[in-house]
Amino acid sequence: MWAAGQVGGGALIGRDGELAALGTALATHRLVTVTGAAGVGKSRLVREATGREATVGPPGGPHRTVVRVRWHDGVPAGPRALATRIARELDTAAGGGPGGGALPGLAAAVRALPGGAPLLVLDDVDPVLADCAGLVRALLADVPALRVLVTARRPLGVGGEHVLRLPPLAPAPAAELFRALAERRGLAGAVDRATAARVCALVEGVPLALELAAAQLERLGPGRLATRLRGGQCWLAAPGAPLLRHRSVRASIGAVHALCDPVVRTVWRRLSVFTGSFTEQAAVFVCEEADLAPADVPRALAALAEVGVLRAPGPPAAAPPRPLREPRLLMGRAARDFGAERLAAAGESAAARARHARHCRSTAAVAETLWNTGLQQQAVGLVRDGLDDLGGFLDHAARHPVHAETAVETVLHLWFWWAAHHRGAEGVARLLALLPLLPPDSALTARGQWLAGWLAADADPATARCLLELAWPAAVLAGDDALVGRIAHAHGTLAWKRRDLVSAAELYRQAADTVPEHSPGGPGPMVSLAALAVIQTRTAPAAAARTARRALAQPAGGHDTWATALAQYALVLADHRAGRTGRARYRVRRALAHLEARLDAPQAHTALARLLRHLDRVPALREPAGPPEGHGARRDAAVPAPAGREAGAAPHGGRGPVRGAVGGR
Repeated sequence: MWAAGQVGGGALIGRDGELAALGTALATHRLVTVTGAAGVGKSRLVREATGREATVGPPGGPHRTVVRVRWHDGVPAGPRALATRIARELDTAAGGGPGGGALPGLAAAVRALPGGAPLLVLDDVDPVLADCAGLVRALLADVPALRVLVTARRPLGVGGEHVLRLPPLAPAPAAELFRALAERRGLAGAVDRATAARVCALVEGVPLALELAAAQLERLGPGRLATRLRGGQCWLAAPGAPLLRHRSVRASIGAVHALCDPVVRTVWRRLSVFTGSFTEQAAVFVCEEADLAPADVPRALAALAEVGVLRAPGPPAAAPPRPLREPRLLMGRAARDFGAERLAAAGESAAARARHARHCRSTAAVAETLWNTGLQQQAVGLVRDGLDDLGGFLDHAARHPVHAETAVETVLHLWFWWAAHHRGAEGVARLLALLPLLPPDSALTARGQWLAGWLAADADPATARCLLELAWPAAVLAGDDALVGRIAHAHGTLAWKRRDLVSAAELYRQAADTVPEHSPGGPGPMVSLAALAVIQTRTAPAAAARTARRALAQPAGGHDTWATALAQYALVLADHRAGRTGRARYRVRRALAHLEARLDAPQAHTALARLLRHLDRVPALREPAGPPEGHGARRDAAVPAPAGREAGAAPHGGRGPVRGAVGGR
């Protein structure tokens, strides 16, 4: 097996930087420990680095004698087992001499080695890590010329130790390694770049897993291999590997699991329900039971991070930096698959899944509360950080009806995420998968039908109309003013879509008058007023300006940056339509600055930015000549614009910024 990223006898793939760093560390430190998760190639990296030094020695320095001691699978880890193995290898290197496993004999044997600055390589010493730390500390003190290089999943903890953490391969070198492994088996033509990238992403760039996956190519083919890997990777195996822990992914992860204490194992298997990153607080909530105290979990998290089972994920893609972002942890896919197997074997899957479901619902509820209380940037950041885990829970709930109600509540709490971040289609798909699983008398059904109808209004009016008609009787019978008003708002969007501006205006007005201020679970009356103002800009700019100002005067206007941006958009259009283009430019610049400082809302930002670009092309006191580039609005046949299509004000058909926002796109 070439589990370090090497094919055949060639050089390592994708490890040039680590090789250089290791060479520098060996030249400047007496004790260097290479750590990393199982299968990342620690031993192969060390063999490559020390093999070069044993041949040529350090530049300008004496020849270095390298003594390698590897701890093999199945060797009993007795109190003097490591010392005995070191003594045997030292005796061999020195051509026979003192030794015997006692510290004075070991020190004498090191001094007897030929050449200067001997290097002792202790490989895979995890089962005897405590003994190794004691021996290394004593040898370094007794033999000043000695240097020691160790590979283990965690550091020794000895003073003066330099730790080099070896990560998995980056995507490009991982794909290069996988294609090279396929070529070695005569299958290079069967693996294109896209398939290689997909496989590497599924095994997260771990070289051992890539080697085991390449061994399955001839039997499964690239397509079936990627499909099976999506369901897990513990099945990957190569029975002929010389080391037991390299014969399968399960064996490799199991070797780490075997060295963990019972508390750490318990936390490991319960954390396997997280499909994305999580915080320490979330881990405590999901893991805590009668057999595990809350104080046990942080210690176990530290232990799992130390051996590479957990790692700190990078920030979400395209997410702005947040200085107060709570630290998060992520479990690797192989470790998660192994933990899920242990969780099922322990009979704890149902309880852990139930706690995880409550955690996801709580996260969504907290995010909605933050949104409704003016902390919208924090709300979006919380959702973005937990998006992978929330998505994993919703996928699981769609297959297990026992969690359907909790999942629908989670989706409903996240209405602002679907509506304000171009996630409408995903929100509709989630709800349409979950609503049929609810009990027939569930109070969540009508709310779910409304949200799905609102989000689908722009892309699929027929489905939206059907869903809203189903939700209407239940909302009326329940006396739910907020739901009644929001159904009216969604019907207003449908009327806007079919170019019936009179009905749309009346429905938005009804929604603004019916939805109570500060009611959770959806947009407030301010959004309906903003939509009404946009419609009024087509025929009555003065009335539109009054409606927009009324929207901005709503109690939510002081903290709802998203709704404020929609109202400002309507006010800018009203000024522009009335011929006050200079004032419109000033307003839109102020709105953009306010939005950028307080909220991560790509939809509203895109709308305002496009409108500003359009206004910058239009001289003052002139009607706009057409929509901004890429806006997607179309001519309104019922109310034609005198000078062509007006920027952003088309009441239907496409992905105009305000149209999308009030319509759920």
